[in-house]
Amino acid sequence: MTSTTTPLPTPAALEAALREALAPTQLEVIDESAAHAGHTGANAEGYGTHFRVRIASPLFEGKPRVARHRLVYDALQVFIAQGLHAIAIEVL
Repeated sequence: MTSTTTPLPTPAALEAALREALAPTQLEVIDESAAHAGHTGANAEGYGTHFRVRIASPLFEGKPRVARHRLVYDALQVFIAQGLHAIAIEVL
């Protein structure tokens, strides 16, 4: 459950964090929360809980898939406390 004083994550906030941490060459952040209404981690607002990230970064080169995903999760960790429940990651 999210706090009334903590704003829900937005695609723009996630995008800014990813740009700062990973210097991506391609990046798309999509809020898919509305499609998860009624599922675990969803909220009544219909946004800010489930995101899809499509990303390419030079920092991924030579790293296995799990390490690439860990870099994305690490960059977005601060948003977990704000209600982020799920991230679908597509490395481009």
